[in-house]
Amino acid sequence: MTDQLIRAIEPRDHDAWSDLFTAYGVFYETEFSSAVLDGVWTWLMDPTHEVSALVAEVDGGDGPSLVGFAHLRRLSDTFTAGPAWSLDDLYVAPEHRGAGIARSLIAGCSATAHAAGRGTLRWITASDNTTAQRLYDTVATRTSWVTYEKET
Repeated sequence: MTDQLIRAIEPRDHDAWSDLFTAYGVFYETEFSSAVLDGVWTWLMDPTHEVSALVAEVDGGDGPSLVGFAHLRRLSDTFTAGPAWSLDDLYVAPEHRGAGIARSLIAGCSATAHAAGRGTLRWITASDNTTAQRLYDTVATRTSWVTYEKET
């Protein structure tokens, strides 16, 4: 496992986060406009917004650098009348995959949710993202739910 630090995102992370989030979009064949990048960044810097982020930092010899992120969103759960959590986006730079960073980011999201009132942490991934699914199958329970979406 790589020496890593999982921490809350900070204003100084803007450029590195933007590069990683853009690469995440490319992975899912999506090009984020500057309006989307700016909008999500604004959410992440607002402590009252329901979306927050954790980042993974490693020491690369030239000092620490960001190599991954997880976006976490607090929800209200109608089945429990309590909190629930969505891990909306999880990304680790390709050259750092396999070092336990994604696992640590998921653990960090779980710890954040636990500290803020518990609840269920859920996430989705593409059906063909079998690499990610191999990790997810070791840290969570695969559900039988089918996801639908409709543009409005």
